[in-house]
Amino acid sequence: MSALRHLFSPLRIGPLTVANRIVFSAHLTNYAEDGLPSEQHAAYYAARAAGGAGLVITEEHSTHATDWPYEKLIHGYRPEAVPGYRRITEAVHAHGTPILAQLNHNGGQASSMYSRLPVWAPSPVPDPLFREVPKAVTVAEIAEITAGYATVAGHCAEGGFDGVELQCSHSSIVRGFLSPTTNVRTDAYGGSLANRARVLLETVDAVREALGPDRALGVRLCGDELVEGGTTIDEAVEIARLVEATGKVDYINTSIGVATSTLYMIEASMTVPPGYALFISNAIRRAVRLPVVGVGRIKDPVQAERALAEGHCDLVGVVRGQIADPDFAAKARAGRTPDIRTCLSCNQECVGRMGLNRWLGCIENPRAGRESVPLPDPGPRPRRVLVVGGGPAGLQAAATAARRGHQVTLYERAATTGGQVQVAASAPGRAEFLDVVRNLLAECRRHGVEIRTGVEATEETVRAAAPDAVVLATGARPQPPYWAGGLERVVDVRDVLEGRASPGAGERVLVVDELGFHQATSVAELLADRGCRVRVGTPGMVVGQDLGITLDLETYSVRAHAKGIEHATDQVVTGARPDGTGVELDVLTHTTGEVAQERYDWVVCAVHQTPADELWHALRGAPFAVHRAGDCLTPRRAHAAVVEGHRAGVAV
Repeated sequence: MSALRHLFSPLRIGPLTVANRIVFSAHLTNYAEDGLPSEQHAAYYAARAAGGAGLVITEEHSTHATDWPYEKLIHGYRPEAVPGYRRITEAVHAHGTPILAQLNHNGGQASSMYSRLPVWAPSPVPDPLFREVPKAVTVAEIAEITAGYATVAGHCAEGGFDGVELQCSHSSIVRGFLSPTTNVRTDAYGGSLANRARVLLETVDAVREALGPDRALGVRLCGDELVEGGTTIDEAVEIARLVEATGKVDYINTSIGVATSTLYMIEASMTVPPGYALFISNAIRRAVRLPVVGVGRIKDPVQAERALAEGHCDLVGVVRGQIADPDFAAKARAGRTPDIRTCLSCNQECVGRMGLNRWLGCIENPRAGRESVPLPDPGPRPRRVLVVGGGPAGLQAAATAARRGHQVTLYERAATTGGQVQVAASAPGRAEFLDVVRNLLAECRRHGVEIRTGVEATEETVRAAAPDAVVLATGARPQPPYWAGGLERVVDVRDVLEGRASPGAGERVLVVDELGFHQATSVAELLADRGCRVRVGTPGMVVGQDLGITLDLETYSVRAHAKGIEHATDQVVTGARPDGTGVELDVLTHTTGEVAQERYDWVVCAVHQTPADELWHALRGAPFAVHRAGDCLTPRRAHAAVVEGHRAGVAV
């Protein structure tokens, strides 16, 4: 505790006192049902309150019918939302934690797909993501927008919230008014900063009147849009001063980037350093006396404590860290920081699922998004469970089964646990991915799992162990593409990462990207760093196309350009034959039907694997239950391994 004395000191925020400085800040969940709060919302936020968060701020609540940018948005302007609000606030207050609701109108950063109404914005400037020309609001419509915020604030007060936060940052009509790039008006709401801030200040007045003096009011500001001609830190500081001068706001939250064109910096992946956005809260804190929330990929209590101790902020927003481990704060307070399931910043199941219109989950926490679904009872007696395979699926199965009271032994044939994650994390910029193994391994040890490495499980040894249940998590192996023809210099990405193939400096290498994810791009960077001349070819329209979902594509593209990595799209390899020490390929451009011959010293394939399921077939009909999890069922990504490992651990 003495090492985290700033983090666990109380703080007054207007009429509220928070027990610590850890904020579960607003973020999308896609848990709404028919535009209303759900039981899952209540369970989700309550889990973080029970886990010790000092303050919970819910996702945005829409303030007007013209604002419906994505399907599962909470329509806060509807009175029917109030009963759901009460369920959320009662669930959170049961743990003594204050909870605020974030209010927002997304403005021009939206689509008319769901509302079937024109998108409203300060000016008819189309957003680069949605590409829809918004309607410039009239002065009367501005008053309607402001009144909408007040209406929803009233609903939130009726629903038991301790206050509200105005989202004026990364996706907001208010940010649209504040920004010179999206506000080109010439009336009293455009031009000078004082005019552009008028909507914000009028909204503050209206919301404060609706809330009264006994509830907190916060404002979240964008410190730097990272857009040419947009809001920068100097202007953000002036806006913060204007907000404080109203005397009606209790704290300022911060953000960086714009939720469409520079979204990759709002929810940065592991390639961006922790604390990267603290310069914003630092600058604002120096200019105002209000408490300021700092954000920016802060993933453990030590980083949060340092941000406070160095004066960057008064409170710390920890979102993904508390998605991964709802007990983040409680473990830190109890001196159990090493037990925290630290976030990977992989963005696969949180940000990535949002982009696919799915409910929020977590690659490490299989209960995220399912807090409202009770688990079945473990059964009347502990069982002897044998897990084969020490990758994410096996470790998760072992941890879950042991936590539920079973006696668990895990066999791993390699000298260390980790499976393919251990290999993937050796690539440039991917080291934090190994945290999934470290976290699961620590959980297994806490719950008494016996881990035996260097042990090859066979049908005979498994049957001889006479377990009550077996979980097979034996993974997958590389499978050469049909055209490879057994050529020595056509290899898999795993061959490169595990050292079986070593293209050298100056050699020309084609990386074949059929998976559209980190496998090809990570190895391409590794080879470029070794001095190879690298080209990545894909049948898709974009190399590493799924990196766009996890917000890795932009930063990868910058690095790839700097390293001289070439990209070729819409191309399919159809044949290969030896050419001296290298390989000649037939490459089909499927948009034109043309076939060209290309020569490379090496061809490295990021292609689909095949299940290592021999033990599964051998044990079918065994006198004990046998479950499969992860790639030995069918090869996919790590989140599937963790989810299935958890299911198997529950099922045994």
